[in-house]
Amino acid sequence: MKYHIKVLLQFLIVISVYACAGDLGVPSYLYKYQNEYRVNAKEANLTWFKDAKYGMFIHYGLYSILEKGEWVQLRDTIPVKEYAKLKDRFTAENFDADKITEIAIEAGMKYITITAKHHDGFCLFETKETDFNAVNSPARRDLIKELYDACERKSVGLFLYYSYGADWKHPYFYSRENGWNHARPAYAERQPEYKFEKDEDFKIYIAFVHNHLKELLTQYPNLAGIWFDPIMGYYHRPDLFPIDSTYSLIRNMSPHALISFKQGANGEEDFMAPERGGSAKVGQQFEVAKLAYEKNKDKPREICNTLQPHAWGYNKKHDGNHKTAIDVLNLLEDAREVSANLLLNVGPKGDGSFPEEDIKALKEAGDKLNDEMKYIILEHLQ
Repeated sequence: MKYHIKVLLQFLIVISVYACAGDLGVPSYLYKYQNEYRVNAKEANLTWFKDAKYGMFIHYGLYSILEKGEWVQLRDTIPVKEYAKLKDRFTAENFDADKITEIAIEAGMKYITITAKHHDGFCLFETKETDFNAVNSPARRDLIKELYDACERKSVGLFLYYSYGADWKHPYFYSRENGWNHARPAYAERQPEYKFEKDEDFKIYIAFVHNHLKELLTQYPNLAGIWFDPIMGYYHRPDLFPIDSTYSLIRNMSPHALISFKQGANGEEDFMAPERGGSAKVGQQFEVAKLAYEKNKDKPREICNTLQPHAWGYNKKHDGNHKTAIDVLNLLEDAREVSANLLLNVGPKGDGSFPEEDIKALKEAGDKLNDEMKYIILEHLQ
């Protein structure tokens, strides 16, 4: 009976999306905001975001294969050439966009944010800018496209995480000696793949990023927004990043899309996205961070946290110690108390499947959150 109710609810959602959206120019997740969208697309999107309250974060990439978290290349100082070999083991055989969106919906989540490119530089999408991507791996799949299509069908918003402030693969990202000590792993020997020598070289990386953004916004036009990271890479060398131009590119190509860059880079972000406890004052030793915080402090806030004890990418040693349904409900309550959204992370295993304990926690918490809505719909049908 419970299964039939779930199928019925999903069927009603799909029917309502297509019946209400009408105008194909309105992203499906904004079907309830289509009138506002026609007046001001970005404001409609921002209103939806504030109403959404709850989203799923997904950290998935080559690092998932090693089962030691998303910073494994830096922490274990894996040589660039050796780390790149992981691409030949990337099958994503159990990455199932339909199942992922189902879990998110059952959990009560209204949107998903996934790592299109993390700090290791590996891309989950089709791109002409680098062969270091999922389409060029044994998976032979554009995972972002698959998730984008599933989200479109089910009226789930999709944000793309993009590592702008760090790239351990790109030859012309700045060196440790020229900025942040996490800009590159602390290799004992210079990696021949790294070509950065002077600040002017960084423009090559920026061109790469901007071309990526053009691809993403063209290939997936109904994205809810772009979620940049890590902010400390920016705070250490803000002079290298043409942040105004980057934001203008996004806003010109996708006027409705929201932009986040953690606490803020130039203060023109649409919402703040602090980690864990919700502190938005990280990096206040930098003047640029102080200025961005002052401009952003009254904007919507999204607190990101992870179901694992600490890591965002899958870390096998923490199996059995992930957050429970009660923990999830407590995190939601904490976020609500400060009028923030909760973006709750799952770190899929190397094959793309979700840890069973995460599925259990999300579904159990979702049952409690969704019970009231289920009863309302069933009563309406009787």
